[in-house]
Amino acid sequence: MFDAEYDVIVVGGGHAGCEAAAAAARMGSKTLLVTMNLQTIGQMSCNPAMGGVAKGQIVREIDALGGLSGLITDKTMIQFRMLNRSKGPAMWSPRAQSDRMRFAEEWRLALERIPNLDFFQDMVSKIIIKDGRVLGVRTGIGSEIRGKSVILTNGTFLNGLIHIGDKQFGGGRAGERAATGITEDLIKAGFETGRMKTGTPPRVDGRSLDYSRMEEQKGDDNPQKFSFSSQTKPLEQQRSCYITYTNPEVHELLKTGFDRSPMFNGQIQSTGPRYCPSIEDKIDRFADKERHQIFVEPEGWDTVEVYVNGFSTSLPDDIQYKALRSIPGFENVRMFRPGYAIEYDFFQPTQLGYTLETKLVENLYFAGQINGTTGYEEAACQGLIAGINAHNKVHEKESIVLDRDQAYIGVLIDDLITKGTEEPYRMFTSRAEFRILLRQDNADQRLTHLGHQLCLIDENRFAEYNLKMAQVDKLEKFIIKESVEPSVINPILKEKGSAIVDQKMKLYSFLSRPQISIDDLTEIDALANYLIDNEVNQDIKEQIEVKLKYRGYIEKERENAHKLNRLEDINIPVDFDYTKLNSLSYEAREKLTKIKPVSIKQARRISGVSPSDISVLLVYMGR
Repeated sequence: MFDAEYDVIVVGGGHAGCEAAAAAARMGSKTLLVTMNLQTIGQMSCNPAMGGVAKGQIVREIDALGGLSGLITDKTMIQFRMLNRSKGPAMWSPRAQSDRMRFAEEWRLALERIPNLDFFQDMVSKIIIKDGRVLGVRTGIGSEIRGKSVILTNGTFLNGLIHIGDKQFGGGRAGERAATGITEDLIKAGFETGRMKTGTPPRVDGRSLDYSRMEEQKGDDNPQKFSFSSQTKPLEQQRSCYITYTNPEVHELLKTGFDRSPMFNGQIQSTGPRYCPSIEDKIDRFADKERHQIFVEPEGWDTVEVYVNGFSTSLPDDIQYKALRSIPGFENVRMFRPGYAIEYDFFQPTQLGYTLETKLVENLYFAGQINGTTGYEEAACQGLIAGINAHNKVHEKESIVLDRDQAYIGVLIDDLITKGTEEPYRMFTSRAEFRILLRQDNADQRLTHLGHQLCLIDENRFAEYNLKMAQVDKLEKFIIKESVEPSVINPILKEKGSAIVDQKMKLYSFLSRPQISIDDLTEIDALANYLIDNEVNQDIKEQIEVKLKYRGYIEKERENAHKLNRLEDINIPVDFDYTKLNSLSYEAREKLTKIKPVSIKQARRISGVSPSDISVLLVYMGR
């Protein structure tokens, strides 16, 4: 059946597997994607959304490198929001609500259009390893497939165990069986493994909800998109999400099931995601809070299925149902399926190199939740990097490693392989010490050249990028050079509550003021005419505004980074009391107190201690 040897074999058809297979095949490798079910390729196992804080930046980085997640999100989104607009541009994060069914369909069709990519439906039950080198895989029906490299992207399927109350059954996802055999092979090869947990909320019938009792959450008035490519367009219409809240009655009903909860009765001993706790965990840990937000998210344009975000749970299904019916707007709810928790095997990512190739077995790569991460976006970017590097290794080309000041993807991989993780790793802006440099708007400037070198960005798109950058450069020079008279600028300054001037000044000097945006300055004829004559779009204007307005902050951040590198060897007293530093994150105080690092260098290597936490320590120690 498989006479030829593949360059790259990708095991698993989730977000990591899709990006890995697409990248390797598009770069020229003969690639095989092996998955247990071809009908669930690109499946959104949990929430029907892409992006969010730091995650949106990752999706734009994937797109800038030539990955497909951004394009597919644009084609299937039903709502777009730019989060954190009230904060600085380093925090702006795009997020899209997706049509779950169309998202998976679009991934399947996109993969089928790649000539070098083959598919096979079966469970991989064995990794064939000889003399420290991977040779291929064996499937459940006994097919042996030879491969020069193998990328494992198994998600939550490795010995997956699903929990609903006191019920337990094997599975990698609702309605799908677990994958067995791989963990055992890897343990024999010397790999260190562990167990992690994640969960998902109930899905309900939107026809049974009373939206009049909820707060409507609309998309942006002028929605953007993820991909920098002209292949996709912003949404012209959007679907609304809704917000409601739990209450003391809901909490009391949930507590009646705590004795049957696998989280509290000892059935689940593995670690779950800190920043996406179950509803029972929130009630237990934050007992003083009388309510918690519930986000009511439609699963698509046409379906009535609704995702109850914020109500992740593994409580018995009857308890889930009773508690849901006490939430405003859910009084007559009909449940499509209950929430559940799932435990699965992962492998400490310290066993990987920066290319995501394992240290123990040559040409074997791990990507996604197998490395202890959580989230579609984190998985997808790992898959992309693993696919690129597997192709390059097989074809004797230089490997690709992204630095921490180059991409959030670089931050994620560096965190994983240098620190490891004790809990499902999720990306946050606070994990990046160069986050003003790693904005969502400039991902194309940081990474498009690399994507073009890798042949993942085609000539047409690269020409579009070069045209855009020429426009950015030209507009920047115009704003820096152009001067404006007081009589022209003062009416604008008065209206915005900014100090007026008494002499002619350069246009860019006003843009540096916090009250003044580039759109305010378009009332000046010279700039307005320039924008019209040169057909400058909103994206270019936004990039120029951020670049000029925050130039000082960017330079200061670079300087602080150099200082941090020089101060790494500062010792920390053994009896240092971290609890008195309120500016430290809760996670940092907890882990620093437990581990008691002897130096700043050691503290920086602790998973969950962010660069901003290190800055707090240095300030307190007078450095």
